[in-house]
Amino acid sequence: MAKTFEQSIAELEEIVEQLENGDVTLDESLGLFEKGIKLSKSCQKMLDTAEKKVSILMTNDDGEIVKEDFTGADNE
Repeated sequence: MAKTFEQSIAELEEIVEQLENGDVTLDESLGLFEKGIKLSKSCQKMLDTAEKKVSILMTNDDGEIVKEDFTGADNE
């Protein structure tokens, strides 16, 4: 079963904590680093997918509500 974004972030936070504590061997650190990179890429992919699904409702000059695709830029 695929992990949710929240599960992946939680696991990534645990990995960062383990690496920051320094209580792991070099080999373990490399393995954790590799797993962290994979989780990071997976999270970024999930965010990219979510961004594509987001729509912003805006009001046009006539006061009508129009639907525009989310571009990530300020729409003010």
